[in-house]
Amino acid sequence: MKYPMRNCLDLGGDWLVAYRVPDEDGHAVNNPRLAARAHPDIASIENSGLKIIPATVPGNFELDLLAAGEIEDPFVGMNISRLTWVEHADLWYFRRFTVHRVDASVPGMHVLQLQGVDCRASIWIDGRPIGVTDNALVEHSLPLNHTLPAGEHEIVVHIAPSISLSEGHAYPPGVGAGRASYESLYVRKPPHSYGWDIMPRAVTAGIWRPVGLEWQPDDRLDQVFLRTLRADETGASLLLTYSASFSELARSSYEVEIRGACGVSSFTHRQPALFSSGRLTFHLANPQLWWPAGSGGQPLYNCTVTLYRNGDAIDSVEFRHGVRTVKLERTSLTDAEGRGEFCFYVNGKRLFVMGSNHVPVDAYHSRDVSRLPKLLDLASDIGVNMLRCWGGNVYENDLFFDLCDEKGILIWQDFAMACAVYPQDTDFQDRLREEAIRVVRRLRSHACLALWAGDNECDQAYSWFQCGNPNQNVLTRKVLPDVVRAEDPGREYLPSSPYIDEAAFKTGDRWLPESHLWGPRDGFKSDYYRTSVCHFASEIGYHGMPAVESVKQFISPDQLWPAGNPGNPQWLLHSTSPVPGVDIYDYRIELMRKQVREFFGTEPDTLEEFVEQSQFTQAEAKKFFIELFRTAKWRRTGILWWNLIDGWPQFSDAVVDYYFQPKAAFQYIKRSQQRLCLILSEPANWNHNLVACNDTSLDLLVDYRVRELGGNEVLLEGSGNVKSGSTAVLANIAALAAKQRFFYIEWRSAAGDGNNHYLAGPPPFNPDQYRRWMQECGLLLS
Repeated sequence: MKYPMRNCLDLGGDWLVAYRVPDEDGHAVNNPRLAARAHPDIASIENSGLKIIPATVPGNFELDLLAAGEIEDPFVGMNISRLTWVEHADLWYFRRFTVHRVDASVPGMHVLQLQGVDCRASIWIDGRPIGVTDNALVEHSLPLNHTLPAGEHEIVVHIAPSISLSEGHAYPPGVGAGRASYESLYVRKPPHSYGWDIMPRAVTAGIWRPVGLEWQPDDRLDQVFLRTLRADETGASLLLTYSASFSELARSSYEVEIRGACGVSSFTHRQPALFSSGRLTFHLANPQLWWPAGSGGQPLYNCTVTLYRNGDAIDSVEFRHGVRTVKLERTSLTDAEGRGEFCFYVNGKRLFVMGSNHVPVDAYHSRDVSRLPKLLDLASDIGVNMLRCWGGNVYENDLFFDLCDEKGILIWQDFAMACAVYPQDTDFQDRLREEAIRVVRRLRSHACLALWAGDNECDQAYSWFQCGNPNQNVLTRKVLPDVVRAEDPGREYLPSSPYIDEAAFKTGDRWLPESHLWGPRDGFKSDYYRTSVCHFASEIGYHGMPAVESVKQFISPDQLWPAGNPGNPQWLLHSTSPVPGVDIYDYRIELMRKQVREFFGTEPDTLEEFVEQSQFTQAEAKKFFIELFRTAKWRRTGILWWNLIDGWPQFSDAVVDYYFQPKAAFQYIKRSQQRLCLILSEPANWNHNLVACNDTSLDLLVDYRVRELGGNEVLLEGSGNVKSGSTAVLANIAALAAKQRFFYIEWRSAAGDGNNHYLAGPPPFNPDQYRRWMQECGLLLS
């Protein structure tokens, strides 16, 4: 949201940072006298003997060190493992700034707006304490309670060592986490930063999002929230709620007005504000409805809420609103026959979800904003209609949600907890409650936001760490739903993903309607995947190497090959096992080897062969997962595969590497997620069915042809009808269970032309033959 009538001085750009130099072992020098000094002003810092280097805000301390030539690129080789001393370092960020004259006739005050500080920070302006922050995940508004006079001022931000946030807690037996992330339990930083199987250990520090000095009038709008209560093509009911600050309620007349316009559709409503909080309900005839990508358009109303005093406009807020409703129908359990449900409804219509998990786009989050537009272009290109913002991540910035509004990408938003049993004490409850309130208030106005989820896999973690019944988790059963109910009523809330309620706790997680399908990660057509009973897979993935050119950017030339043996720690670190020498996630390279051997029957002899064969294996696996779910629509209702892009250079499940180089799986998934897609099913009753999956808004007549490569024989040719939002079996081909075959499928319709392929028969396949098949049908791009 924007407040166009307020003045905000951007304090980003060139700063300086002072810090203690690490000793020869890479640890920060322990100097209690130095650490105890507050250094509330720049003169004190400059006379402290601390090392001072240039800094950039927004930024991260490691990136400042890199720019100053103090360290080598953390993403290359073993370099990031040598930066754990940062966790023990005190930092002092500081700069001078100039304030211009403020209109003294309008009462108000300056407020320091810190959108992201990692993590425990003490802030001074002109040597006066302004406030303390201890949550890197949310913004902080620190009122100065006065207006700064015009002229030069200075700001100092002291960031305490991250390790200090973890010390002094009890860590009772009722909490639990992975070995690399135990110390994260009480700290509100991105969970992944302590080390994950997809991210390095990078317990960073810094002012990682914008900072500014905003002047706020005493009479102002504090919160506005426009909700769509009901919507269809004929009309919509909307509700505006607001909270304001009034300085002269007894002596003045206040009014609140909302205006909105989208093309030829518009509305204006104005009413007296008899109290500082209130609501305004109105009807909108013939609204422009917002739809997810592939289901319709994404019209957004440009809205302005204005506060008037005695007829004069004194404050306003601008935002966009998408008129739509989203509901989730779910049951506690399902069974082998599918007597259960987990399905999203948008504007009253069922939505088949094809999407991905959104994980950190950079280990150093100050760089996120520069990477997000390209990432979301890739998401649109590959046919995604939902992204799940995973609980080990940050809460993404407004740009991310603005672009998802525009592109029609629904967002499933986890709160920032993952794979752990978190503290239950009242202090932690209060901290999480405050965090959730800030997050919900910032994001709730976005049309793309479909679901709040309490966490990632924490219900399952109760079993992993022998902590009992997850339904006793006060954080996700009481604290978070209370916040959502109060701050975003009507939005769907899921306590955990996967969610194990009382019924599921008694029966086990095999019968969950929404599940994470990881299992043994064996052959991708194994019984584990084919016989899963869930309706919705919110995580499922398969490993694949990045491009050779990408590998050469982060692995030293002398370590490029062979891969992953004990003498090659760079491969293990980037696989990702975040603590060198400690076997936490050291399985990935060997697992990729096994998956390649299962599919092609060979052990690659060179890096080039390993890259190509692992990419083909990953691509066929993810294609199979998506098509398994699509051909079972509406028995299956959605799939969110893991994942779109890496947040650092690594060997992973992502289908685009850190350098934005797509793997083979990107093109395979793009074909499998075409809104109209023709798919050959797995053999059943001696046949492969040719299934048309139509997720467009049109009933379609489809002309199709299926060839078997080798003899280039046309096996099927014809036409068939498939209704909007449905599947239809157009024809079938006799299945030969023991024979390896490659089918190429082409079609034409009013929705456009398309193609796909299907690989039949048991592995192992000859890699040279497979490559020739892909080249022959033009599906191999390089």
